[in-house]
Amino acid sequence: MTPQFILSCIYFFLPAYFTNMTPPLLKRTGLFNFLAKPVDFGKKIGQNPILGGHKSWRGVIFGLIAGILIAGLQYWFYQFPFIQKISLVDYRQINVLFFGFLISTGAIFGDLLFAFIKRRLKMAPGARFLPFDQTNYVIGAFIFLEPFLKLSYFIWLTIFVLTFFLHIIVNHMGYWMGLHRNKW
Repeated sequence: MTPQFILSCIYFFLPAYFTNMTPPLLKRTGLFNFLAKPVDFGKKIGQNPILGGHKSWRGVIFGLIAGILIAGLQYWFYQFPFIQKISLVDYRQINVLFFGFLISTGAIFGDLLFAFIKRRLKMAPGARFLPFDQTNYVIGAFIFLEPFLKLSYFIWLTIFVLTFFLHIIVNHMGYWMGLHRNKW
């Protein structure tokens, strides 16, 4: 595994990273509070929320927008030889809006799926759920993208492992800077 391969995996997954980062960052700004309504509409299964009030339409909508915009930037940057060299896909040969939509929707789906699972396990929002807190959006993006892109499983495994460690590092930095309430 070369540094270029690692960079290629990170670059490919940027739309999902931004999709995942956007909801908590936007929540801290207080912008678009009218969209800060729970995706599950506050409904419960038994005594437990379906997803929890922290999963909002604001996060879903703006996470999706962020991911699509990053995919669009990847398409634009593909004109540069360095980007062509590190890209896992030829952005000229794919429908980049569809790619951005799928990777972002998959990332959101993964996040919501594991929020649903955590609530069924009676785990509170923010409770540690290794390794899925760090990688749920990789699993979701894989489910949504794999039927269309057919990347090697080694690439997906690499993205999974890289994301696990990157997520922990970034969250620790955010915690120490007072931007995140949990280290994980």
